[in-house]
Amino acid sequence: MSETNAISRPPLAFTLKKYAYGMFLISGAVPFIALALADSQLLSLNQAPYFILLFFFGVIPVLDALLGRDSLNAPQELTKAISGEYFYTGLTLLTVPLMLAVLVLGLVQFASPEIRISGQIGWVLGIGVVSGVLAINVAHELIHKDSKLERFCGGLLLSLVCYGGFKVEHVRGHHVNVSTPEDPSSADYNQTLYHFLPRAIWHNITNAWKLESIRLSRKGKSVWSLDNELFTWYGLSALWAILSFVAFGWLGLTFFLGQSIVAFVLLEIINYVEHYGLRRKKRDNGKYEYVTHHHSWNSNFFLTNILLIHLQRHSDHHAFPKRRYQVLRHHEDSPQLPAGYATMVLLALVPPLWKKVMNPIIDKYYK
Repeated sequence: MSETNAISRPPLAFTLKKYAYGMFLISGAVPFIALALADSQLLSLNQAPYFILLFFFGVIPVLDALLGRDSLNAPQELTKAISGEYFYTGLTLLTVPLMLAVLVLGLVQFASPEIRISGQIGWVLGIGVVSGVLAINVAHELIHKDSKLERFCGGLLLSLVCYGGFKVEHVRGHHVNVSTPEDPSSADYNQTLYHFLPRAIWHNITNAWKLESIRLSRKGKSVWSLDNELFTWYGLSALWAILSFVAFGWLGLTFFLGQSIVAFVLLEIINYVEHYGLRRKKRDNGKYEYVTHHHSWNSNFFLTNILLIHLQRHSDHHAFPKRRYQVLRHHEDSPQLPAGYATMVLLALVPPLWKKVMNPIIDKYYK
C-alpha cells in the first residue's frame, strides 16, 4: 500500500468511534425505556421517571469508571474530510424529532390520572434532565455552525426549554469573555454553585437582549424590530407552552415550564463545572490573553463523551468554537476533571465537597 493510500482513511479505532456516536441518542430513548419498565410491571408508573435519574446520575458514573478514558483524536491530515461528513450532522439533526417525542411522552404521563404528585415530580425532573443532556447539548453544537439549518435547529431545540437567549449570549458573550471576571458564566475560585446559578441565569437572559440591541443598532434598527432573533425563539417557546396548555390544561403548562427550568438549570451547573476557577491573564494593555485550551476544564471519560458528543472536550471547543464535535481534540496539558460530568454535577451540589476535590487540582495546575 502506498503512503498516500495509507493515510486516506481513518484508523479502525476512529471508524468504530464514528458509529459509536449513534449511542448519544440513547438519552432520548431512556424515558421510553422507563415507561416500558412500568408497562412490564417491573416499576410502577410513579417509580418509572426516577429510572431516568438513576440512569444519568447512577449508571453513567459507574460505567465511566469501568470504561475509562479516551484520548483518541481524529487524524490531523483527515480533519477537514471528517468535518464534512454528513453522517455526524445527520445524527445531531435527528435530535429535533426525538426531543419532540420525548416532550409529548412527558406531557402524557404527567397529566395521566394514574400519576400521583411523586410521579409528576419525577417526570418533570427526568424529562428536564433529558432536555438538558440532549436538547441543550446538541443545540450548543449547532448554534456555532455556519449552516442556517443547523443554527435554526439549535434555536428550535433551545425554544423547547425556554432558553433561546443562550443562542445569542453563549456565542457573542460567553465565548468572548470566558474565564474572565466579565463573564458570570465562568465561576470564580471558591464561588459556590448556589451563588453562581442565579447570576449566570439572569446574565444569560439580560445580556442576550443587550447583545441583540447592539447588533440591531449597528443596522439602524430598534431592539423591538422583528429582526431581533430572540422574538423567534421566545415566540416558539410561547407556542409550545400554549399547545401544552390547550392539550393538557394547567397540568400541561406546569410540566412544560417545569422541565424547561430543570433543563436550563442543569446547563448552568455544567457551565459552573466547565470553567470553575480558571482565569485568563490580563495583559499590560488591559486586554486579556487569547482563549486557548488552558482556559476550560477537560474530561475524557469515554462514555460520557459519546453521550454528550464531546462536550467534555470543552477546552478545545473554546479554543476552536466552530470545530465540529467529531474532531474536537484531547489535550493532555489542559486542566483535567477527575470524573465525568454526571459525577461532577453531583459533586457541585455539595460545595464543601466540591472545594475539597477541585481546589487542590486548581492550585496544582497553576503551580
